[in-house]
Amino acid sequence: MSGATPRFWAGPLRYCRWAARERPGYFWSVVIGALGPVTLVTVPPLRRAVGDYDAPPIPLTYPVPTGPRKQLTGYDDDTETN
Repeated sequence: MSGATPRFWAGPLRYCRWAARERPGYFWSVVIGALGPVTLVTVPPLRRAVGDYDAPPIPLTYPVPTGPRKQLTGYDDDTETN
């Protein structure tokens, strides 16, 4: 094999082998980056298949009770008098 860099479209598998040896940082960055979109498609159905479901949404408001409030007594606080 000559010392020249192989061209990707001429032999993709040979190029990948060369890139994994000669430029491992670039090669594995591309491999991991390419797995991102694949996981977006495959992980949610796999989670549901094993019984893991999304958590219920967090409430954005606090439920205000209906009816009158109790008057607090016994705290020695005479600032509010009705």
